[in-house]
Order: sequence, then structure tokens, then C-alpha cells
Amino acid sequence: MYDLIIKNVRILDGTSAPWFRGSVAVKDGRICKVGSFQDFEGREVVDGGDKYLAPGFIDIHAHSDVTLPSYPQAESRILQGITTEIGGDCGLSVAPVSRDPEKKKQLKDYVGDLPYNWETVGEYLDDLETKRPSVNFGTAVGHGSLRIYAMGFEARKPTPEEMEVMKGALRQALEDGAFCMSSGLIYPPGCYSDVEEMAELCKELVPYGAFYETHMRNEGDHVVESLEEAIEVCRRSGAPLQVCHHKIVNKKNWGKSKITIPMIQRAREEGLDVKTDQYPYEASATTMDSNIPQWAFDGGMEALLKRLEDPETRAKLRDESNASHVGRWGDIYLAYAASDQNQKYVGKSIQEIAEIRGVDPADACFDLVHEEKGRCNEVNYGMCEDDIEYIMQQPYVMPGSDGNSVSLDYPGQPHPRWYGTFPRVIAHYCRDRKLFPLETAIFKITGLPASRLGLQDRGQIKEGMWADLVLFDFDTIQDTPTFNDPKRPCEGILRVYVNGQLTALNGVHTGARAGKVLRKGK
Repeated sequence: MYDLIIKNVRILDGTSAPWFRGSVAVKDGRICKVGSFQDFEGREVVDGGDKYLAPGFIDIHAHSDVTLPSYPQAESRILQGITTEIGGDCGLSVAPVSRDPEKKKQLKDYVGDLPYNWETVGEYLDDLETKRPSVNFGTAVGHGSLRIYAMGFEARKPTPEEMEVMKGALRQALEDGAFCMSSGLIYPPGCYSDVEEMAELCKELVPYGAFYETHMRNEGDHVVESLEEAIEVCRRSGAPLQVCHHKIVNKKNWGKSKITIPMIQRAREEGLDVKTDQYPYEASATTMDSNIPQWAFDGGMEALLKRLEDPETRAKLRDESNASHVGRWGDIYLAYAASDQNQKYVGKSIQEIAEIRGVDPADACFDLVHEEKGRCNEVNYGMCEDDIEYIMQQPYVMPGSDGNSVSLDYPGQPHPRWYGTFPRVIAHYCRDRKLFPLETAIFKITGLPASRLGLQDRGQIKEGMWADLVLFDFDTIQDTPTFNDPKRPCEGILRVYVNGQLTALNGVHTGARAGKVLRKGK
């Protein structure tokens, strides 16, 4: 007898093959029968009502290593159909953790408030298993975290000895099951690296079958040069390249996707393994301190805060920030502030906050960073639909939320991508905009990321696979989370199963916590 049978469904198997009508049987958490069969003996039999059944959605780009320990039910993931996610992206991972108290504090300032009662990626994953998350979770190891582990927040090249420390910590993370190394070259301390450093580290990935994932050095005025750098690292190291959340920011740069996409295509024709992910929104989101010139971070967050307190240094930073943000302060909105005193500004632009406070916009930004000790985030409107759609249609592009596992009552006003990325791809870009068939949309969010990650037992509806499944109504599926009201379940997601356990039913989390901690090669 089967544990579960879902019958009368349109099966999208995750390979981009045409859908077909049939049934799926599950036993011991795995798919054991797929197709047209009448053997409907099961402890539970669900009539799918001729709706679509797809593999669980796979989010290849997230930051839930920071939030999942506190929010193991992961409503923001499960209620949009995500059953597997990868954290530790953009160079920020919660391990490795140095025993040196100063470096440990710098990591905490850089990544987020966690106990850091672990040192290695493996120890972190062991700790996470005790939390019993709802979602399957794997992680990258962050280049920024490796740099802090080896040399702190120093704005310089690593010494040969420090490079060996980074390499050793990277190898340990890969042995522990990290899927890739991520970089955040727009953020300190990653921004202090160069091509030689990144290529040398990426060579360590090759024996493990891991890939290099990069938040490039620039996604606006210098996006072309930044992509050239990323491809060169791929070429020199031999490691596969994943370009994070590929986008073109700032209006004066719109249309440059017609330059960057051919660059990626030429690299692929050269034989390089280059792919990219993308979130389907016109606004980005990041930390508020990203608006501050990078040189000010030398030494870490405490050093930055002291520079903001020095009138002469602040004046120099103000001039540089205003020069680089001409006409942009009104597009940058406060999305989260850790303290109660600044909650009244959440949802307002920096320009509005500056006017309320009667200060220069750069000073409004600096004051928030200083008052919150860096614990404040932004939403930044800067992309256009033409670039988004052109990038999305490429066959090697997969969605990634760049979001977090959190609850529906998480504080602040986060980017709606945390809650609605994957239904938005299906509803808006596939169904409404008709950029590609439904089978292609499902492949982009299941089979393609599974292939990139080397997951052999997820991402498809096939016998032997883990039963991560999403039943949805193609006519009514909708990304209901918005920028003004992001913390909402998506519509049209009827059932979500994680490892065979019903985890969401009609937009409500069941309380099941059947996710597994994933380790590459284990």
C-alpha cells in the first residue's frame, strides 16, 4: 500500500517535456510510481482535480542560513511552492567562524545576529538539523566570510599565508557539503579582492564538482566590465560560473542586457559553463550601508561607524555618495530597521526621510546606518521590464529569490521576492506575458537548478525521486505579495509536499517540518 496517491493531475515532470495526465504514488517519502495506473490503494488518496502537479520549486539563490534557525517553518518559502533552497549567497555565509574574537565579531556584523556556536559549515548544518526546518536546505560558502576568517576586514591583497588559510577553510567547507563558493564583490570585504585572488580560490572548487557563484562587482555603469571579470575567473580556474541575480540597474544603463547576454553566449560557445539566476522584479534589495563608499569599511563595521562620527570624514563620504546617487535617493526605500525608533520610516524613501529630518539625503542614509549599527535594509527601484524579460527568456537562466525563510509576521517590509518570486514567474511571465510555455517555466524552477546543483534525487517527478511536489491551479496562481504588502501567501498554490509530507494546504502551512539538510556529495 502506498502512503499517498495524487490522482487526476496534469504532470509537469521538470524536464521541459510536455505535460501529461496521470497519477503519482508516494511511499516512505519518495515517488515510487508515475503514470496512468488504477492501483489506487493508499493511506491517503488525493484527487488533483485536473490541476498541474510539478516538482517542488528549487531556489538556488537565498540567504536563509541567517533566518532559518529562527523561522524553521519557512512560510515565505513553502507558501510559494519552494521546497529546496540554497543559502550563503553573495559572499555572506554563516561559516567558517574564526576563534579570534575580533574576527568573529566582524563576521557577525557582516552576516547577521546569530549565536555562531559553530566553526565550520558542517557544524552549522548539524546545528540546523536540530531545528527541523520545513524546507530542504543546502548552502554555499561565502568568499567574504572566508576573507574575514583569514584576514579580517583588511582592504588589501591577502598574503600567501592568508591565501592558504582561505583555501584550507574553503576545502573544509566543500568537504562538509557546501555546493559552491559565493562572492559579493560589491560589498566589503569581497570588493577588496581581484581576479587573481578569485581565480586561485575557484581552482579549489573543481575537484569537488562545485561552482563559483558571483554577485558581480557592479551591475550598473560597469556591468559589462564586471561580467568580463567573472567570465575571466571562470576561464582561469576551470570552475563553472553562476552569475547571481543578473540585472541592469540605473536608467542610463537600461538595455545593456543586449550586451551582457551575448557575452554569456560567447563564453558558453567557448566551452565555459556559465549560467545565471534572476529575480523577476524591477526593484532590488540590499543593506542600506551599500550606499556608502567601500573604502569606509576598511577594518569592519565598528571602523565604519567611527568614520561616520568624524565630521571631516563624513563630509568626504557625503560628497562621494551624493555624486554617485544623483537622482536616486528617491528610489531607495527603507525596508527594515532593527530598532523601534526608526520603524516610522519603514516604507519611506531616503529622500522622504531626509526631508522629514531636515538633513541632506546622504546624511539621512548615514544616520540610519549609524543608529542601527548597520542593521537596516533597503528596496531600490532601478531596473526595467525589457531587460528583465530579455534575460529571463534565455535557456540557461533560472529564477532565484535572493530572499529568506521567514514567517508571515516577520518584522519590517521586506522585498516581495521573499514571498512571491516563483508564482510570479509562472503567473506573470509565463501565463500573462507568454514569454515561454508552462513546461519551460517549470523546468527553469525545478530541473535546471537541480542540474546546476548536482541534485540527483530532486527536481523531477520520476520514480526514485524524493516526493517534493507542488499542486497548483494555472488559471488562478498569482504572486499576491507586493512592495507595500509583501508578507502574504501566494494564491493558486493548492498543496505543497516536502519529502512526501503535506506542508501547505490552500495557502496555509500545516506545521509539518519534514525538510532535510542537504550536503553536496553526501
